[in-house]
Amino acid sequence: MMVNKIAVMASTNATDTVAIKRAMDSGQIDAEFCLFFVNKPEAGAVEKARNWGIPCEIVDYRDMNKEEYEQKLQEILNKYAPDLILAIGYNKIMSDAVCEKFRYKIINVHPSLLPAFGGGFNFDVHKAVLEHGCKVSGCTLHFVTPDLDNGPIIVQKCVDICDGETEQTLQKKIQVAEGEGFIDAIKCFFDGKIKIDGRVVRILN
Repeated sequence: MMVNKIAVMASTNATDTVAIKRAMDSGQIDAEFCLFFVNKPEAGAVEKARNWGIPCEIVDYRDMNKEEYEQKLQEILNKYAPDLILAIGYNKIMSDAVCEKFRYKIINVHPSLLPAFGGGFNFDVHKAVLEHGCKVSGCTLHFVTPDLDNGPIIVQKCVDICDGETEQTLQKKIQVAEGEGFIDAIKCFFDGKIKIDGRVVRILN
């Protein structure tokens, strides 16, 4: 029986993969990780891949120019042929060529309720949210397109912002929501429940 294959692209700890792996092991998600593509050798994602026995390809983007890096990325993705790609804490903007080749097969997570606070990364986003006095925040799972943080939205999860909230406490709340969001998005993807209507994602019953 064919198993759905998921590749992860990461630059940091890929914390959300813990919840996803747990859902895989419990049978909640009918898929397995086939690859961790990591572009920083010191990233915590490398240790996760090794502990779980998942192939890990490390390509340090700081050691090559953009064209060389993009070519290596495409070669590796072609080699492992994932059915779905998850960008989790991935710090590089994907080229138009990669976006087109894997059109509607790359899901990114952003730590805000897009389109609010798009374009930022990690704590920069949480800092901006708090500085604006937002009462809620959350995360957005969306398809990657050449237009940064502007692809069709699949799932959003909200968290309340409490008095005395800090960037660190908000991050922890949102990371829990991200894991839940990824599980929902992955299940919808492999269950064939996603219909894209222009830039709107409709989830079929």
